[in-house]
Amino acid sequence: MPRTRMQWLWDNMKGNRLIYGLAILGTITYNCMQLTVPYFSQKIIDLFLTGEHAVENMATKRPLFYELIVAMIVLTLIRTILVYVSCMGFEHVSQSVLYKVRNYLFDKIERQDMKFYSTYRTGDLMTRLTGDLDAVRHMLAWVIRMIVEAFSLMGATAIYFFYMDWRLALCLLAIAPFIFLIIVLFKNRVAPMHALLREKLAQMNTAAQENISGNRVVKAFAREDYEIAQFDKCNADYSAVNKKTSLVWLDYFPYVETFANLLPVILLLVGGLFLIHGQISMGQYVAFSGLTWAIANPMRQLGSIMNEFQRFSAASKKVMEIYYSEAEIVDKPDAVDRPERFEGKVEFDHVSFQYADANLPILHDISFTAKPGETIAIMGETGCGKTSLIQLIPRFYEATEGRVLVDGIDVRDLKIHQLRKNIGLATQDVLLYSDSIDGNIAYGDSHISQEDVVKFARYSAASDFIAKMPEGYDTIVGERGVGLSGGQKQRISLARALAVKPAILILDDTTSAVDMETEKQIQHSLKELDFPCTKIIIAQRISTTKFADQILVLQDGRITESGTHEELIAKHGYYDQLVKLQTGEEV
Repeated sequence: MPRTRMQWLWDNMKGNRLIYGLAILGTITYNCMQLTVPYFSQKIIDLFLTGEHAVENMATKRPLFYELIVAMIVLTLIRTILVYVSCMGFEHVSQSVLYKVRNYLFDKIERQDMKFYSTYRTGDLMTRLTGDLDAVRHMLAWVIRMIVEAFSLMGATAIYFFYMDWRLALCLLAIAPFIFLIIVLFKNRVAPMHALLREKLAQMNTAAQENISGNRVVKAFAREDYEIAQFDKCNADYSAVNKKTSLVWLDYFPYVETFANLLPVILLLVGGLFLIHGQISMGQYVAFSGLTWAIANPMRQLGSIMNEFQRFSAASKKVMEIYYSEAEIVDKPDAVDRPERFEGKVEFDHVSFQYADANLPILHDISFTAKPGETIAIMGETGCGKTSLIQLIPRFYEATEGRVLVDGIDVRDLKIHQLRKNIGLATQDVLLYSDSIDGNIAYGDSHISQEDVVKFARYSAASDFIAKMPEGYDTIVGERGVGLSGGQKQRISLARALAVKPAILILDDTTSAVDMETEKQIQHSLKELDFPCTKIIIAQRISTTKFADQILVLQDGRITESGTHEELIAKHGYYDQLVKLQTGEEV
């Protein structure tokens, strides 16, 4: 059952609901206590200043006079303490909810599948985790408090007005419906503008994130001025919508201010007549006069409150979209439990695959088997489906037809965590974290020893260049490995994949950026691994594929050739042409 925004907030206040309830109760209480000063002022004026027996009362009831003065001071101090405690309660709960929801959202994002990441932009997700959540916190800490404050103050004041004189109270409160009507009209106009404002902010953040992360490309093409101009355009759009949204209230504010300023005029005219005719006392008139702000100010604040509420509505919609999103690729309730190490057998059984947002299939009727310990090489033209094929093994995507099996079990029947813990993956597009080289290699298993880190670096032919780094394995590589060459990053990525001692090692053109001699070292190391491992390698170099137990040639999403190096040369097909092309022979 879908939850409303307020129900969602209430759900996330679990553990803090009592504090929040007490903060609201405190807000109501201290706003009701706003009446104490006018009440005691009325009593003092009527009893000791302007009343019929004022002089006599001052002489005979002087202790009461001091008691009323002291009561005003004491209650004012109590009200001040209540304001402080209530505000601290609101702030505590809002910060707790912010912390809880932000952690939950990050956890939710981390556990999403590849379709999610292809749908949502990084800058948009960052906006949801920062600016949108701040709007949620502001709702809890300020907006709700101001709503409670406005209506409790207006309600308590209205009751007190009716207690003193219902006729004058009706005259003063008659303007309230007109102000509420103005606020409703304002809300209907500003709501879609806040939604647009939020989209403009996400676009600006996305532009900033993409350009900062792609700064090398920008500099390589000397496009700094162009990108600055593009960001300026996004910033200008956001600024224009922000100003337009902020200025909407100015169209309605004069009407609200006019009605609010009518209160003292009505009091002067109607209250003055009542006072002249003896229908109210001077103390009552002073009490009415001292509390007109308690009606006028909340009416003035309703516009700002509504503005912030609409900001929350636009932001919370985006946050809740992620909060309640569910990954499509998840464990089955009856998933097979395989805590032990996998053997590493991989089988594609008549597999076809098509992306959800694509019109044509990527893979067609793919069938092959990789026995434990074997090396399978996959070759083919760019865009033929090689990467899509290997992404089906760790269930980054799921086959639309057929089955992908590991150790004879359909990967859809295995627990995702156990499946992926048995797979080591290194891709051509390497992402390294802003950590030490040691930390990046040990990313998949942070408990491995320093000796093992060095060993796997040696397997990937990375140990030599690491030894020459300023701080060796403790060298910080910078964001995305910015301080390393492409070949160095690939070798660290390979070491990271090997460090988990996978049953299945998947290499997606991992040695494309290394020289032939280094590649030869890596190939030798992969044969001499000290743990059993099935290797599935995407490569374009014959030097990488020629020693594979089986070579698959993929063309237009179909396996057109399969066999060993010698068998494929004998077929005089695509592979044979590729060999001749790379060796310089006539094709």
